[in-house]
Amino acid sequence: MSTLASSFWKFFCARRGPEAHSDLRRMMTEPYLTTVLEEAEHVAEQHDQVARTTDNQAHEYLRYAVLRVLEGESEHLPADWTPIDGVTVGYGSDDAMYDSWSDAVEWWDHIPPQEGCTRFRIFYPAEYETVPRTIVDAMGALGAWRVWSGDAAACGSYDHRDRREVHYLWREGHPIEARLVDRLQSPDAATPDGGQTGDMRDRMVVAESSSQSDDLDPRTRRAVTEEMSISLLEKGGRYEVRSGSGNRYEVDVVSESCSCPDWQQRAPDGGCKHLRRVDLEIKRGSVPRPDGRLPKTSI
Repeated sequence: MSTLASSFWKFFCARRGPEAHSDLRRMMTEPYLTTVLEEAEHVAEQHDQVARTTDNQAHEYLRYAVLRVLEGESEHLPADWTPIDGVTVGYGSDDAMYDSWSDAVEWWDHIPPQEGCTRFRIFYPAEYETVPRTIVDAMGALGAWRVWSGDAAACGSYDHRDRREVHYLWREGHPIEARLVDRLQSPDAATPDGGQTGDMRDRMVVAESSSQSDDLDPRTRRAVTEEMSISLLEKGGRYEVRSGSGNRYEVDVVSESCSCPDWQQRAPDGGCKHLRRVDLEIKRGSVPRPDGRLPKTSI
C-alpha cells in the first residue's frame, strides 16, 4: 500500500470507526460484484449448459463468469475496467487439485486443502510486480480469499513461462450464490426458451439415448444412465467427474485416461464410463470444451 493510500486508510478508519473497513471494501468492490452477477446471469441465460450436470448451478455460473470477466470475454464490464492481456483462469475443486498435484507443489503447506471449496489459479504476466488490481477487486467482489501467490508452477497444461499466478479459495454456498438465484428467479429474468426461470434445477438435461440404453455397451449404458457431475478441472482437457456415490475421478480427454480403478486396472477399449460420460457431455455442449470455451451451440 502506498504512503498516500496508507494515510487515507488511517484517516478513514479514525473518522468512521470499526465499520470503516467493511464500508470502504464495499465501495471498492460493488461495481465488480455487479459485473460478476450480470455476467453470471448472461452465462445462465445464454450458456446454461455449463451447469446442467452440477447440483449447485449458481456456483458453476459464478465461477465461469469470473473466468470470462478476467479473461476479457465479458460484455458487462465497469467503465473504468482496465483489461490485462495474458490472463488465464483455471479452477476446480480444491480437493481434486490436491489429489492431482500434492506431490508436485508446496501450495498446501500454507493452507491445507479445503473441502467444499473452489480453488482459482489465475495466471498473469511476470512483468507485474504485484497482483493486478483488476484481479484483486474481481475476486474480492466474489468473496474469495487469497491463499498463495508466486512464480507460475510447471504444473498442469498451462503455459507457465514468464508468468506468475495467484490462488484464491471460494467456498461453495457463499451468500453471493443466493443473490444470483434471486436475480435469476425474478419475474423479469428470461431463460433461453423465452419462459421464466422458475427452479434452476428444472433445466437439468436428460440424455436423449437413455430410453435406448438397453442396446448399449454396458460401460456406455452406465455412462448414460448413472448420476455423475462433470466440471472442467483445467484447460487442456482435464475434467473432474463426481459419481453419485461421492467418489471423484480425474479424466484427461487428451491422453484418454482416468484415475478410476476400471481404467487403471483394465484400460478398456472405448474408455471407462467416466471417459465416455465426459465425451458425451462435451459433444452435447453440457460442459466447456477442453480449451475452456463454451460451444456456441449444443447438440
